[in-house]
Amino acid sequence: MRPHVAEKPATIPERRAMQVEEQKVEASALRVGMYICRLDRPWTETDFPLQGFLVQTLEDISRVAALCRHVWIDVEKSVGLGTANLLQRLGFRRERHDGTLLPEPAPYPNTVTLAEETRRAGPAWDDARVFVTRCIDDIRAGRRVAVEALVETIQPVVASVVRNPDAFFWLDALRRRDGYAYSHAINCCALAASFGRHLGFPREMLVDLAAGGMLMDMGMAALPEDLPGQSKPLDEAARSAMSEHVALGLSKLQESGLANPAVVEMIAGHHERHDGTGYPNGAVGLDIPLTARMLGIVDSYDAMCSERSYRAAMSRHHALQSLYRHRDELYQAELLEQFSQALGVYPTGSLVELSTGEVAVVMAQNLARRLFPRITVLTHPDKSIDHAFPQIDLWSDRDPVTGNRRSIARALPTGAYGLELSEFFL
Repeated sequence: MRPHVAEKPATIPERRAMQVEEQKVEASALRVGMYICRLDRPWTETDFPLQGFLVQTLEDISRVAALCRHVWIDVEKSVGLGTANLLQRLGFRRERHDGTLLPEPAPYPNTVTLAEETRRAGPAWDDARVFVTRCIDDIRAGRRVAVEALVETIQPVVASVVRNPDAFFWLDALRRRDGYAYSHAINCCALAASFGRHLGFPREMLVDLAAGGMLMDMGMAALPEDLPGQSKPLDEAARSAMSEHVALGLSKLQESGLANPAVVEMIAGHHERHDGTGYPNGAVGLDIPLTARMLGIVDSYDAMCSERSYRAAMSRHHALQSLYRHRDELYQAELLEQFSQALGVYPTGSLVELSTGEVAVVMAQNLARRLFPRITVLTHPDKSIDHAFPQIDLWSDRDPVTGNRRSIARALPTGAYGLELSEFFL
């Protein structure tokens, strides 16, 4: 018996009083109106109220910054905070390159279930695969790239991510990656759109982000074929040659008619790094365009999650942890925090081991309780297959006798215990 992706209706959320949506903020980035609910040090080492407090003056910010590197704010209790303010802090520009204004940022609620969207996302994925294959083949052959088909290819991907982003990442978990360059382009396309969706970017900017994600590494196809496919980590000379892929890709794409300045900007800057150690210009911090900073995170994350000739793929959870270790070094901490929130602590498609010893796969995120996603259980505690494949919302599932709930004990690498998701779900 194979499990299916059918879903029961979403359960009624816990009472609002139990939902605390916390957001980690650098102390230097605090704003009047934020409600501080946690510090990076014990409350008893400060003279702040133990129950938390509302930032009301610039002096409050100075006092906190003198004692803490970062704090957590309660979004519900904060005053005047919203998507627009978050994006303003990150460096979002509403003004297009042509001088006109973009629509105001706005949230995107899920409008369909995972099961419904999975059926619709498949054709969008397949069409994107055809387009990416054609682009890479054309660049390798020195032909013009058919960039005029780009938007038509990307719009169905963006539409799917807008309706329910879990579906595209679930499909990615099921598919065997048959070539890094092809899979990386499609995954980064969807990841960039999903990241923008989480931040509330206007719909037309989601299309630009998806285009940037799909095209940013096309220059790799213009390099000598043995360079990207080396079976060992690159030495300094090889890394220098690889860095040319940004300029090569932009040249090929612009020669083919790519004229969208927003997409060009993000591709040009996606290897710049927060601390100035990136390339090609060594730009620092907010001097790097926001969309380029976003693509830098997306690019690194998917590369870590991908099998390479010289190393195994990381689990999605461990890739996020690896990125986070470089916060405010390679990547802007606040933006990295938002990326983690967009994907969840255990991103969709992650293989996990439960506190009971069972192995499960993450099917969808629980936005209110990120440590308790919706899962499908694959094995019994002894790792034998559980052919019932129960689907569980970890937050609402409690033992009827003890009242205890199962939790995720650890993330597992792809293929752990010999479990291949494609064998169960395709």
